[in-house]
Amino acid sequence: MEYIALIFFAAVLLFLLTGIPVSFVLGGLSVWVGYWVLGEDFFRFLPSRIFGVMQNYVLIAVPLFIFMGVTLERAGIAEDLLRAMAKVFRGVVGGMAVSVVWVGALLAASTGIVGATVVTMGAISLPILLKYGYRPSFASGIIAASGTLGQIIPPSIVLVLLGSVFNISVGDLFAAAILPGALLVLGYTLYALWASYRDREQLKRVEKRLESADSEVTQIEGVQFWFTLVIPLLLIVAVLGSIFAGIASPTEAAAIGAAGSLLIAAGRGKLNLALVHQVARETTYMSSMVFFILLGATTFSLVFRGLNGDIFLIDFFTEGGYSAREFLWVVVIIVFIAGFFIDFIEIIFIVVPVILPIIKAYGVDDFSSALATESELLLWFAILLAINLQTSFLTPPFGFSLFYLKGVAGDRVSTQAMYRGILPFIIMQLVLIVLLIAFPRLIFFTV
Repeated sequence: MEYIALIFFAAVLLFLLTGIPVSFVLGGLSVWVGYWVLGEDFFRFLPSRIFGVMQNYVLIAVPLFIFMGVTLERAGIAEDLLRAMAKVFRGVVGGMAVSVVWVGALLAASTGIVGATVVTMGAISLPILLKYGYRPSFASGIIAASGTLGQIIPPSIVLVLLGSVFNISVGDLFAAAILPGALLVLGYTLYALWASYRDREQLKRVEKRLESADSEVTQIEGVQFWFTLVIPLLLIVAVLGSIFAGIASPTEAAAIGAAGSLLIAAGRGKLNLALVHQVARETTYMSSMVFFILLGATTFSLVFRGLNGDIFLIDFFTEGGYSAREFLWVVVIIVFIAGFFIDFIEIIFIVVPVILPIIKAYGVDDFSSALATESELLLWFAILLAINLQTSFLTPPFGFSLFYLKGVAGDRVSTQAMYRGILPFIIMQLVLIVLLIAFPRLIFFTV
């Protein structure tokens, strides 16, 4: 049975690479293997498992956060945020690049949808950065990295799904992700300033030549400036603050965010039936994709455990002489590589249920003496996975963010330049992973 489980797992990964929809691969192959190997009676357990997942109150936050993000994207908030930030950092060498980082962080905290953020940032920021003399490699790298901050900065959909699979508090995950997210933003900002200072002579020459165009980019004054900059911040504070203060659950806070995004769209004069139709359509599409994958993954998990695959893996690591830290690095490497080929949703629902029993089998003390309880261990592991997924999202040659940005950039930035530009940001994220493994208590600074 154990070897059949491993063959089954390998077959799932193989079929995923063929381009067949993930939910059908997971559900269809699991039902077929389960029926022929475990028998028809085994599937009497399946309905209760599926209804258990669908009745998970926390998962209602997923379509609500998607709705919030899509509404803000369609309302054009990104473009005005970039203008407002450019005005804040005006006169600073590299101010435009720093604006891109901070707008990426704000959009991450407002939307949590990585693909949409990268595409939006690329369409708006890339022509401006290139126009003002920034190197194509640097411009593409900082846009791709900043647009991917939505993987870790709350309210991240990645964190909501990880909380559901690990069965830990989404609010605690959001709090634990604040410091890692802030460290990445700080690192990106410092690198943007350094890279801009290195090319300061060229940037100053181009800026003088384009003074009229510069005023065009940053011309946003008075009430409009404060409305553009402050209102999204108030929405972020309302969503995250209500969770951290214990006033609202993550699902209720997501509803606040969805309603607030509609109010912002109305305040910008963008709220109409056409917008609502577009947002509802895209939200339904993305939510359906997530939940169909979730149902397929539930079936896969049931069959894999029915084949004793989890027991085999637990025995392989715990009785094979492998330490918990060695297992941790194996997981980091596997998830990192899997992120080249498979979307984060699929990794969360396929890989995490397989490794979760092994994490619990090792126990807290085996991983780190700095962790006190199993809940802290799972929280730490979830944050590491989120940052790991974000890193693989950026890594050439298969990083999804690079594909998104290349589609927007076209021939303006070569693929080789894009790969060179993203490397410093990948190194920063790998350093953060090592830092959090060495000092696990860092993530509890804000919990």
